[in-house]
Amino acid sequence: LAPLRACAGIAKNLLKSVKRGQAVWLRGSSAQSGKQHLRKLVLGIETSCDDTGAAVVDDAGNVLGEALHCQKEVHLQAGGIIPVVAQQLHRENIEQVVKEALGVSGVSVRELAAIATTVKPGLALSLEVGLQYSLTLVNKYQKPFIPIHHMEAHALTIRLTHHLEFPFLVLLLSGGHCILAVAQGVSDFLLLGQSIDIAPGDMLDKVARRLSLRKHPECHSMAGGKAIEHLAQTGNRQQHTFRLPLQQYRNCDFSFSGLQNLVNNAIIQKEKEEGIQEGEILSCVKDIAAAVQHAVAVHIIQRTYRAMLFCIKNSILSSRNATLVVSGGVASNQYIRKGLQTLADANDFAFLCPPPRLCTDNGVMIAWNGIERLRAGLGVLHSTDGIRYEPK
Repeated sequence: LAPLRACAGIAKNLLKSVKRGQAVWLRGSSAQSGKQHLRKLVLGIETSCDDTGAAVVDDAGNVLGEALHCQKEVHLQAGGIIPVVAQQLHRENIEQVVKEALGVSGVSVRELAAIATTVKPGLALSLEVGLQYSLTLVNKYQKPFIPIHHMEAHALTIRLTHHLEFPFLVLLLSGGHCILAVAQGVSDFLLLGQSIDIAPGDMLDKVARRLSLRKHPECHSMAGGKAIEHLAQTGNRQQHTFRLPLQQYRNCDFSFSGLQNLVNNAIIQKEKEEGIQEGEILSCVKDIAAAVQHAVAVHIIQRTYRAMLFCIKNSILSSRNATLVVSGGVASNQYIRKGLQTLADANDFAFLCPPPRLCTDNGVMIAWNGIERLRAGLGVLHSTDGIRYEPK
Protein backbone atom coordinates (compact mmCIF):
# COMPACT_ATOMS: atom_id res chain seq x y z
CA LEU A 1 0.00 0.00 0.00
CA ALA A 2 2.92 2.33 0.62
CA PRO A 3 3.63 2.90 -3.11
CA LEU A 4 -0.04 3.59 -3.72
CA ARG A 5 -0.13 6.15 -0.90
CA ALA A 6 2.98 7.74 -2.36
CA CYS A 7 1.37 7.93 -5.79
CA ALA A 8 -1.78 9.36 -4.27
CA GLY A 9 0.38 11.99 -2.60
CA ILE A 10 2.01 12.83 -5.92
CA ALA A 11 -1.42 13.04 -7.46
CA LYS A 12 -2.67 15.54 -4.89
CA ASN A 13 0.43 17.69 -5.20
CA LEU A 14 0.31 17.79 -8.96
CA LEU A 15 -3.43 18.31 -9.42
CA LYS A 16 -4.18 21.28 -11.58
CA SER A 17 -7.47 23.08 -11.85
CA VAL A 18 -9.83 22.03 -14.59
CA LYS A 19 -9.30 24.01 -17.75
CA ARG A 20 -12.18 26.24 -18.69
CA GLY A 21 -14.36 24.54 -21.26
CA GLN A 22 -14.77 26.34 -24.54
CA ALA A 23 -17.88 26.31 -26.67
CA VAL A 24 -16.73 24.85 -29.97
CA TRP A 25 -18.80 25.11 -33.12
CA LEU A 26 -17.98 22.11 -35.25
CA ARG A 27 -20.82 22.36 -37.71
CA GLY A 28 -24.41 23.51 -38.03
CA SER A 29 -25.92 26.90 -37.32
CA SER A 30 -25.38 28.73 -34.09
CA ALA A 31 -27.31 27.22 -31.20
CA GLN A 32 -29.69 29.05 -28.95
CA SER A 33 -28.81 29.06 -25.29
CA GLY A 34 -30.47 27.43 -22.32
CA LYS A 35 -34.21 27.70 -22.04
CA GLN A 36 -34.76 28.86 -25.63
CA HIS A 37 -33.12 25.70 -26.94
CA LEU A 38 -35.62 23.48 -28.77
CA ARG A 39 -33.23 20.77 -29.94
CA LYS A 40 -32.50 17.53 -28.10
CA LEU A 41 -29.47 17.79 -25.82
CA VAL A 42 -27.24 15.05 -24.49
CA LEU A 43 -24.65 15.28 -21.72
CA GLY A 44 -21.68 12.96 -22.36
CA ILE A 45 -19.36 11.77 -19.59
CA GLU A 46 -16.02 10.03 -20.22
CA THR A 47 -13.80 8.40 -17.54
CA SER A 48 -12.55 5.23 -19.24
CA CYS A 49 -8.85 5.81 -18.61
CA ASP A 50 -6.98 8.88 -17.37
CA ASP A 51 -9.00 11.83 -18.70
CA THR A 52 -12.16 13.18 -17.08
CA GLY A 53 -14.33 14.64 -19.83
CA ALA A 54 -17.84 16.02 -20.16
CA ALA A 55 -19.72 17.84 -22.93
CA VAL A 56 -23.19 18.91 -24.02
CA VAL A 57 -24.02 18.31 -27.69
CA ASP A 58 -27.29 18.93 -29.53
CA ASP A 59 -28.87 16.84 -32.27
CA ALA A 60 -27.62 19.21 -34.99
CA GLY A 61 -24.02 18.47 -34.03
CA ASN A 62 -23.36 21.68 -32.12
CA VAL A 63 -21.00 21.34 -29.15
CA LEU A 64 -22.57 23.74 -26.67
CA GLY A 65 -20.06 23.27 -23.90
CA GLU A 66 -17.23 20.97 -22.90
CA ALA A 67 -14.64 20.49 -20.18
CA LEU A 68 -11.70 18.14 -19.79
CA HIS A 69 -9.32 17.37 -16.93
CA CYS A 70 -6.18 15.63 -18.13
CA GLN A 71 -4.13 13.50 -15.72
CA LYS A 72 -1.05 13.24 -17.97
CA GLU A 73 1.33 15.17 -15.69
CA VAL A 74 0.54 12.99 -12.69
CA HIS A 75 1.02 9.72 -14.54
CA LEU A 76 4.23 10.93 -16.17
CA GLN A 77 5.64 11.37 -12.67
CA ALA A 78 4.59 7.83 -11.77
CA GLY A 79 6.01 6.34 -14.99
CA GLY A 80 2.64 5.02 -16.18
CA ILE A 81 -1.05 4.99 -15.38
CA ILE A 82 -1.75 3.61 -11.92
CA PRO A 83 -5.46 2.67 -11.81
CA VAL A 84 -6.05 3.61 -8.17
CA VAL A 85 -4.51 7.05 -8.75
CA ALA A 86 -6.57 7.56 -11.92
CA GLN A 87 -9.68 6.62 -9.94
CA GLN A 88 -8.86 9.13 -7.20
CA LEU A 89 -8.33 11.92 -9.73
CA HIS A 90 -11.61 11.14 -11.48
CA ARG A 91 -13.43 11.28 -8.14
CA GLU A 92 -11.84 14.62 -7.28
CA ASN A 93 -12.61 16.21 -10.65
CA ILE A 94 -15.75 14.72 -12.17
CA GLU A 95 -18.26 17.02 -10.47
CA GLN A 96 -16.33 20.15 -11.45
CA VAL A 97 -15.83 18.94 -15.02
CA VAL A 98 -19.55 18.23 -15.48
CA LYS A 99 -20.50 21.59 -13.92
CA GLU A 100 -18.03 23.30 -16.24
CA ALA A 101 -19.52 21.69 -19.36
CA LEU A 102 -23.08 22.50 -18.29
CA GLY A 103 -22.10 26.04 -17.29
CA VAL A 104 -20.46 26.85 -20.62
CA SER A 105 -23.43 25.38 -22.50
CA GLY A 106 -25.94 27.38 -20.50
CA VAL A 107 -27.97 24.22 -20.02
CA SER A 108 -29.35 22.66 -16.84
CA VAL A 109 -29.62 18.92 -16.24
CA ARG A 110 -33.43 19.25 -16.41
CA GLU A 111 -33.19 20.38 -20.05
CA LEU A 112 -31.24 17.31 -21.15
CA ALA A 113 -32.89 14.65 -23.31
CA ALA A 114 -30.50 12.00 -21.93
CA ILE A 115 -27.16 11.35 -20.23
CA ALA A 116 -24.59 9.22 -22.08
CA THR A 117 -21.60 7.65 -20.32
CA THR A 118 -18.73 5.34 -21.23
CA VAL A 119 -19.32 1.94 -19.62
CA LYS A 120 -16.83 -0.15 -21.66
CA PRO A 121 -14.03 -0.87 -22.32
CA GLY A 122 -11.46 0.77 -20.04
CA LEU A 123 -9.93 0.68 -16.58
CA ALA A 124 -12.44 -0.78 -14.14
CA LEU A 125 -11.73 1.72 -11.36
CA SER A 126 -12.02 4.64 -13.79
CA LEU A 127 -15.21 3.43 -15.47
CA GLU A 128 -16.79 2.95 -12.04
CA VAL A 129 -16.43 6.65 -11.17
CA GLY A 130 -18.13 7.86 -14.34
CA LEU A 131 -20.93 5.34 -14.12
CA GLN A 132 -21.68 6.02 -10.45
CA TYR A 133 -21.75 9.77 -10.96
CA SER A 134 -23.95 9.45 -14.05
CA LEU A 135 -26.45 7.15 -12.38
CA THR A 136 -26.75 9.62 -9.50
CA LEU A 137 -27.75 12.34 -11.99
CA VAL A 138 -30.01 9.99 -13.95
CA ASN A 139 -31.90 8.89 -10.85
CA LYS A 140 -32.10 12.37 -9.34
CA TYR A 141 -33.47 14.03 -12.49
CA GLN A 142 -35.24 10.96 -13.97
CA LYS A 143 -33.39 11.13 -17.27
CA PRO A 144 -32.90 8.37 -19.86
CA PHE A 145 -29.45 6.77 -19.71
CA ILE A 146 -27.37 5.78 -22.75
CA PRO A 147 -24.44 3.41 -22.03
CA ILE A 148 -21.60 4.01 -24.49
CA HIS A 149 -18.94 1.72 -25.93
CA HIS A 150 -15.76 3.80 -25.94
CA MET A 151 -14.55 2.53 -29.33
CA GLU A 152 -17.94 3.06 -30.97
CA ALA A 153 -17.70 6.68 -29.83
CA HIS A 154 -14.25 7.07 -31.40
CA ALA A 155 -15.55 5.53 -34.64
CA LEU A 156 -18.57 7.83 -34.89
CA THR A 157 -16.82 11.10 -33.97
CA ILE A 158 -16.13 11.74 -37.65
CA ARG A 159 -19.88 12.08 -38.25
CA LEU A 160 -19.88 15.05 -35.87
CA THR A 161 -17.13 16.89 -37.74
CA HIS A 162 -17.98 15.79 -41.30
CA HIS A 163 -21.14 14.93 -43.20
CA LEU A 164 -20.38 11.24 -43.73
CA GLU A 165 -22.87 8.52 -44.51
CA PHE A 166 -22.52 4.82 -43.68
CA PRO A 167 -20.76 2.58 -44.59
CA PHE A 168 -17.10 3.54 -44.17
CA LEU A 169 -13.87 1.81 -43.18
CA VAL A 170 -12.62 2.88 -39.74
CA LEU A 171 -9.20 2.34 -38.18
CA LEU A 172 -9.04 2.97 -34.43
CA LEU A 173 -5.53 3.45 -33.04
CA SER A 174 -4.91 4.14 -29.36
CA GLY A 175 -3.01 3.15 -26.26
CA GLY A 176 -5.50 0.38 -25.59
CA HIS A 177 -6.82 -0.69 -28.99
CA CYS A 178 -6.03 -1.28 -32.64
CA ILE A 179 -9.16 -2.14 -34.61
CA LEU A 180 -10.16 -2.25 -38.28
CA ALA A 181 -13.89 -2.34 -38.92
CA VAL A 182 -16.55 -1.29 -41.36
CA ALA A 183 -19.05 1.08 -39.76
CA GLN A 184 -22.37 0.03 -41.31
CA GLY A 185 -24.66 1.82 -38.86
CA VAL A 186 -24.70 3.54 -35.47
CA SER A 187 -24.21 0.26 -33.60
CA ASP A 188 -23.50 -2.00 -36.58
CA PHE A 189 -19.81 -2.76 -37.11
CA LEU A 190 -18.18 -5.47 -39.21
CA LEU A 191 -14.90 -6.35 -37.47
CA LEU A 192 -12.11 -6.99 -39.99
CA GLY A 193 -9.07 -7.12 -37.73
CA GLN A 194 -7.64 -6.18 -34.35
CA SER A 195 -4.45 -6.47 -32.34
CA ILE A 196 -3.85 -10.00 -31.09
CA ASP A 197 -1.70 -8.70 -28.23
CA ILE A 198 -0.95 -5.08 -27.30
CA ALA A 199 -1.97 -1.78 -28.88
CA PRO A 200 0.39 0.50 -30.84
CA GLY A 201 0.16 3.33 -28.31
CA ASP A 202 1.01 0.93 -25.49
CA MET A 203 4.01 -0.38 -27.40
CA LEU A 204 5.35 3.10 -28.20
CA ASP A 205 4.98 4.12 -24.53
CA LYS A 206 6.88 1.02 -23.40
CA VAL A 207 9.69 1.64 -25.87
CA ALA A 208 9.89 5.25 -24.69
CA ARG A 209 10.20 4.07 -21.08
CA ARG A 210 12.88 1.54 -22.02
CA LEU A 211 14.81 4.34 -23.75
CA SER A 212 14.36 6.55 -20.63
CA LEU A 213 13.06 9.38 -22.79
CA ARG A 214 11.82 11.31 -19.76
CA LYS A 215 15.51 11.98 -19.07
CA HIS A 216 16.06 13.33 -22.58
CA PRO A 217 16.25 17.15 -22.50
CA GLU A 218 13.82 17.49 -25.41
CA CYS A 219 11.22 15.08 -24.01
CA HIS A 220 10.97 15.43 -20.23
CA SER A 221 7.36 16.66 -20.28
CA MET A 222 6.13 14.47 -23.15
CA ALA A 223 4.11 11.26 -23.03
CA GLY A 224 5.95 8.25 -24.47
CA GLY A 225 4.38 8.17 -27.91
CA LYS A 226 4.81 11.93 -28.37
CA ALA A 227 8.48 11.65 -27.35
CA ILE A 228 9.06 8.91 -29.94
CA GLU A 229 7.39 11.03 -32.64
CA HIS A 230 9.40 14.13 -31.68
CA LEU A 231 12.80 12.42 -31.68
CA ALA A 232 12.01 10.47 -34.85
CA GLN A 233 11.76 13.73 -36.80
CA THR A 234 15.54 14.18 -36.63
CA GLY A 235 16.51 10.49 -36.60
CA ASN A 236 17.67 8.22 -39.40
CA ARG A 237 15.30 5.24 -39.58
CA GLN A 238 17.60 3.41 -41.98
CA GLN A 239 20.16 2.83 -39.22
CA HIS A 240 17.90 0.10 -37.78
CA THR A 241 15.58 -2.33 -39.53
CA PHE A 242 12.95 -4.28 -37.61
CA ARG A 243 11.16 -7.30 -39.06
CA LEU A 244 7.49 -6.53 -39.53
CA PRO A 245 4.90 -8.66 -37.68
CA LEU A 246 2.43 -11.16 -39.18
CA GLN A 247 3.89 -11.07 -42.69
CA GLN A 248 2.89 -14.71 -43.24
CA TYR A 249 -0.73 -14.20 -42.14
CA ARG A 250 -3.22 -13.23 -44.83
CA ASN A 251 -5.66 -11.35 -42.62
CA CYS A 252 -6.16 -7.85 -41.20
CA ASP A 253 -5.00 -8.49 -37.62
CA PHE A 254 -2.16 -6.59 -35.95
CA SER A 255 0.60 -7.53 -33.52
CA PHE A 256 3.00 -5.26 -31.65
CA SER A 257 4.48 -7.30 -28.78
CA GLY A 258 6.96 -9.17 -31.01
CA LEU A 259 8.08 -5.89 -32.54
CA GLN A 260 8.56 -4.49 -29.06
CA ASN A 261 10.79 -7.45 -28.16
CA LEU A 262 12.92 -6.88 -31.27
CA VAL A 263 13.31 -3.22 -30.32
CA ASN A 264 14.24 -4.10 -26.72
CA ASN A 265 16.91 -6.50 -27.98
CA ALA A 266 18.33 -3.81 -30.25
CA ILE A 267 18.45 -1.37 -27.32
CA ILE A 268 20.29 -3.91 -25.15
CA GLN A 269 22.81 -4.50 -27.94
CA LYS A 270 23.41 -0.77 -28.39
CA GLU A 271 23.83 -0.27 -24.62
CA LYS A 272 26.55 -2.93 -24.66
CA GLU A 273 28.26 -1.30 -27.64
CA GLU A 274 28.21 2.13 -26.01
CA GLY A 275 29.10 0.81 -22.57
CA ILE A 276 26.14 2.35 -20.78
CA GLN A 277 23.58 1.04 -18.29
CA GLU A 278 19.82 0.84 -18.68
CA GLY A 279 18.44 4.24 -17.72
CA GLU A 280 21.12 6.21 -19.58
CA ILE A 281 20.43 7.83 -22.95
CA LEU A 282 21.85 6.15 -26.05
CA SER A 283 23.63 8.35 -28.56
CA CYS A 284 21.54 6.74 -31.33
CA VAL A 285 18.21 7.23 -29.55
CA LYS A 286 16.76 9.37 -32.34
CA ASP A 287 17.59 6.75 -34.97
CA ILE A 288 15.91 4.02 -32.88
CA ALA A 289 12.84 6.24 -32.40
CA ALA A 290 12.62 6.83 -36.16
CA ALA A 291 13.01 3.12 -36.97
CA VAL A 292 10.39 2.08 -34.41
CA GLN A 293 7.88 4.66 -35.59
CA HIS A 294 8.45 3.62 -39.21
CA ALA A 295 7.96 -0.08 -38.44
CA VAL A 296 4.72 0.62 -36.56
CA ALA A 297 3.48 2.83 -39.40
CA VAL A 298 4.30 0.31 -42.16
CA HIS A 299 2.66 -2.54 -40.24
CA ILE A 300 -0.52 -0.50 -39.74
CA ILE A 301 -0.52 0.61 -43.39
CA GLN A 302 -0.04 -2.93 -44.72
CA ARG A 303 -2.94 -4.36 -42.70
CA THR A 304 -5.18 -1.41 -43.59
CA TYR A 305 -4.38 -1.93 -47.28
CA ARG A 306 -5.54 -5.55 -46.98
CA ALA A 307 -8.79 -4.34 -45.41
CA MET A 308 -9.33 -1.88 -48.26
CA LEU A 309 -8.84 -4.59 -50.88
CA PHE A 310 -11.19 -6.94 -49.00
CA CYS A 311 -13.94 -4.32 -48.77
CA ILE A 312 -13.79 -3.40 -52.46
CA LYS A 313 -13.47 -6.98 -53.69
CA ASN A 314 -16.49 -8.09 -51.66
CA SER A 315 -18.55 -4.97 -52.45
CA ILE A 316 -18.74 -4.04 -48.78
CA LEU A 317 -17.71 -0.54 -49.83
CA SER A 318 -18.31 1.08 -53.19
CA SER A 319 -15.14 1.90 -55.13
CA ARG A 320 -16.80 5.16 -56.21
CA ASN A 321 -17.09 6.72 -52.75
CA ALA A 322 -15.08 4.62 -50.29
CA THR A 323 -13.80 6.41 -47.18
CA LEU A 324 -11.10 5.56 -44.65
CA VAL A 325 -11.60 7.12 -41.21
CA VAL A 326 -8.73 7.09 -38.71
CA SER A 327 -9.32 8.00 -35.08
CA GLY A 328 -7.97 7.39 -31.57
CA GLY A 329 -4.98 8.90 -29.78
CA VAL A 330 -2.30 7.37 -32.03
CA ALA A 331 -4.08 8.91 -35.05
CA SER A 332 -2.58 12.24 -33.94
CA ASN A 333 0.90 10.89 -34.83
CA GLN A 334 1.63 12.86 -38.00
CA TYR A 335 4.03 10.28 -39.50
CA ILE A 336 1.47 7.48 -39.21
CA ARG A 337 -1.32 9.77 -40.37
CA LYS A 338 0.59 10.90 -43.48
CA GLY A 339 1.36 7.29 -44.37
CA LEU A 340 -2.32 6.39 -44.16
CA GLN A 341 -3.24 9.50 -46.17
CA THR A 342 -0.86 8.38 -48.93
CA LEU A 343 -2.36 4.87 -48.83
CA ALA A 344 -5.89 6.26 -49.14
CA ASP A 345 -4.94 8.57 -52.01
CA ALA A 346 -3.25 5.72 -53.91
CA ASN A 347 -6.40 3.57 -53.64
CA ASP A 348 -9.00 6.26 -54.35
CA PHE A 349 -10.33 6.30 -50.78
CA ALA A 350 -11.33 9.57 -49.18
CA PHE A 351 -9.29 10.06 -45.98
CA LEU A 352 -10.83 11.61 -42.88
CA CYS A 353 -9.58 12.20 -39.34
CA PRO A 354 -11.26 14.09 -36.52
CA PRO A 355 -9.23 17.09 -35.32
CA PRO A 356 -6.43 16.00 -32.95
CA ARG A 357 -8.22 17.12 -29.79
CA LEU A 358 -11.16 14.85 -30.66
CA CYS A 359 -8.89 11.89 -31.44
CA THR A 360 -7.92 11.55 -27.78
CA ASP A 361 -10.47 10.74 -25.06
CA ASN A 362 -13.07 13.47 -24.50
CA GLY A 363 -16.65 14.06 -23.46
CA VAL A 364 -17.71 15.39 -26.87
CA MET A 365 -17.46 12.01 -28.58
CA ILE A 366 -19.52 10.38 -25.83
CA ALA A 367 -22.25 13.02 -26.04
CA TRP A 368 -22.30 12.72 -29.85
CA ASN A 369 -22.54 8.92 -29.66
CA GLY A 370 -25.47 9.50 -27.31
CA ILE A 371 -27.12 11.78 -29.90
CA GLU A 372 -26.58 9.16 -32.62
CA ARG A 373 -28.17 6.46 -30.47
CA LEU A 374 -31.00 8.75 -29.36
CA ARG A 375 -31.87 9.56 -32.97
CA ALA A 376 -31.73 5.88 -33.96
CA GLY A 377 -33.63 4.73 -30.87
CA LEU A 378 -30.82 2.35 -29.91
CA GLY A 379 -29.84 1.54 -26.33
CA VAL A 380 -31.73 4.39 -24.68
CA LEU A 381 -32.56 3.05 -21.20
CA HIS A 382 -35.38 4.26 -18.98
CA SER A 383 -34.40 1.88 -16.20
CA THR A 384 -30.83 1.59 -14.94
CA ASP A 385 -31.35 -1.67 -13.05
CA GLY A 386 -28.48 -4.05 -13.63
CA ILE A 387 -26.27 -1.52 -15.46
CA ARG A 388 -22.60 -2.49 -15.06
CA TYR A 389 -19.30 -1.28 -16.42
CA GLU A 390 -17.28 -3.76 -18.47
CA PRO A 391 -13.47 -3.23 -18.38
CA LYS A 392 -12.78 -5.59 -21.32
